Amino acid sequence: MKCDRCGTEIKDGDEREHLGETLCEDCYMDVLSPPKACDPWAVYSAKSFAQHSGGKVALTEIQTEILKILEETGGIEPPELFARFEGRLTPSQLEREVAALRHMERLRAEKREGKVFIRPW
Repeated sequence: MKCDRCGTEIKDGDEREHLGETLCEDCYMDVLSPPKACDPWAVYSAKSFAQHSGGKVALTEIQTEILKILEETGGIEPPELFARFEGRLTPSQLEREVAALRHMERLRAEKREGKVFIRPW
């Protein structure tokens, strides 16, 4: 059996049904809890965590790589950023990493000439 969204093979008994679709666990979680870049409560929680941990927040390898790309480019359009991680991460996985960095106020979005760019905070 295959996931209707990503095409991943699903073991019998591990499939999830949602609105008529058969989904793998990852796609099911994405449907139930989509990443939100603008979430005031998540920003508050990230700041509070940073304060209580002495300002030292460990970033994942992917988050560090995203920030490096943004620093090198000064900002990048989302499709171009996704292209750099193609084959390594799904778009929803990268969206979650970007959302987490946004909550930590490490990156932000801005409009340039009518286009959205992700840039360092």
